[in-house]
Amino acid sequence: MTGPSGAPLRVLVAEDQSAVRAGLVLILGSAPDIEVVGEAADGEQAVELARALRPDVVLMDVQMPRLDGVSATRQVVSEQLADVLVLTTFDLDAYVFGALRAGAAGFLLKDAEARDLIEAVRTVGRGEGIVAPAVTRRLIAEFARPARPAPMIDRAVLEALETLTRREREVFDAVGEGLSNAEVAARLDMAEATVKTHVSRVLAKLGLRSRVQAALLAGELDD
Repeated sequence: MTGPSGAPLRVLVAEDQSAVRAGLVLILGSAPDIEVVGEAADGEQAVELARALRPDVVLMDVQMPRLDGVSATRQVVSEQLADVLVLTTFDLDAYVFGALRAGAAGFLLKDAEARDLIEAVRTVGRGEGIVAPAVTRRLIAEFARPARPAPMIDRAVLEALETLTRREREVFDAVGEGLSNAEVAARLDMAEATVKTHVSRVLAKLGLRSRVQAALLAGELDD
């Protein structure tokens, strides 16, 4: 996996615990196609470095001083500085939902294996969302709770859905199933680059910041 120009994928690591940050940098640095271009010890520094370095991916811890990871994610995504892969733990569901709303492209548990961390960064670098299976189970459980009110989908979003072309709707539905761009391409007999274009158009039309948000919207529509 390399960046758009064929160069290594450029990653900024944001983690306030120096020992953990050093470990993440060491793991990512072991991949020949990934280059760690910066390290941030808090959310404000993460945003500042993202503006200065314009990495492909920011690996963002959610609990950091000065500015938390959710707020930092919101700024990075809103300014289109990079895609964000959020590091979370089992007991931080509130942060997960906050990061989802902020436009995070993916979620990974802090205790993930090294190979899973590397692959998650590569996946987000390809412009595809990723949610750790354990986090996915928690999200599904939350959305499936009987006591939880049915999600209210904004009228503007429903109207925007009507503007999708047949092909865009097929891509949207496939993303909702959690398929990667390659899998969508195979299912719909399209070039992978064409799928990426359709995904970008779908997100723009629906006013969404990430394909993870698109997948959750698709799930809500199926309820």
